[in-house]
Amino acid sequence: MPFLAFTGNRFLADETLRGTLAARGLDPRGLPRLGGEDVTADALRPHLSPGLFGDGGVVVDLEGVKPDKALLELLAGAEVTVAVLDESPPATRLKLYEKHGEVVASPAPSKPGDVTGWVVQRARTMKLPLDRDAAAYLAEVFGPDLAGIAGELNKLEYVGRALTRETVRRVVGLEPPGDSFAMLGAATTGKAGEATLQLRRLLASGEDPFKLMGAVVWQYSLVARCVALLQEEGRVNEARAAQRLGVKPYPAKKALDVARRLNEAKTRTHLTRILDADLGMKRGLDPAVALERLIVQLSL
Repeated sequence: MPFLAFTGNRFLADETLRGTLAARGLDPRGLPRLGGEDVTADALRPHLSPGLFGDGGVVVDLEGVKPDKALLELLAGAEVTVAVLDESPPATRLKLYEKHGEVVASPAPSKPGDVTGWVVQRARTMKLPLDRDAAAYLAEVFGPDLAGIAGELNKLEYVGRALTRETVRRVVGLEPPGDSFAMLGAATTGKAGEATLQLRRLLASGEDPFKLMGAVVWQYSLVARCVALLQEEGRVNEARAAQRLGVKPYPAKKALDVARRLNEAKTRTHLTRILDADLGMKRGLDPAVALERLIVQLSL
């Protein structure tokens, strides 16, 4: 009988699992679903044979479970449809799935822009009049939490009018979390209002001011090194910057974006102001006030 393994993003994989079983004439809500401590040979064996009315099935959720080969072989040899939900199986387990059945992958959108695209496509499928700016807002607020976004889209079906960013924001009632790189980017382009908004969002979300200062110091050190790298090599892409800085491409790209708007003199001024703010916080100045003052100074 069919042995199916669903991998990738948990929300998408579970959704695909249910849709696949339904397409095969099985009601996923009516099938036994075992997970956690119930994933044992003794607990599973009664569900692996057909019932009185023919073929049955079972869903096995491997979250937090490390099944051995014998257990997987037992599942693969079942006389009923077995659907395994396994987000990130190791290579050996994946090979076993491929050997005995079918693997259905549901990779997650990883970048903010990819999440926005996923929201746009899902809204289109649901026939929701959601504009792209509103989709971007949901991606900003929920990040990779696709289940959270799907829940909000279900609520938005009842709004009954064009879904602009402002309309969706009022319904959802959440502000996007702050972004420290966006804060620095806004500050270094003279956008003090946007930069302080990012800072206040970060603080409101519970970020510790001293950790935020640590992030600013680290990120601006990357920016300063990117300024030097641009002076040394001229045009530099994120891959080259990541290699030279010893960081992943994403922070390298963000640092480069800021560095391209600066020169050595401006960078030295900013580094001095960051140092002064850091010392002031350690000497007893109100951390939030010191950070906000710094962000305004970096915007000048």
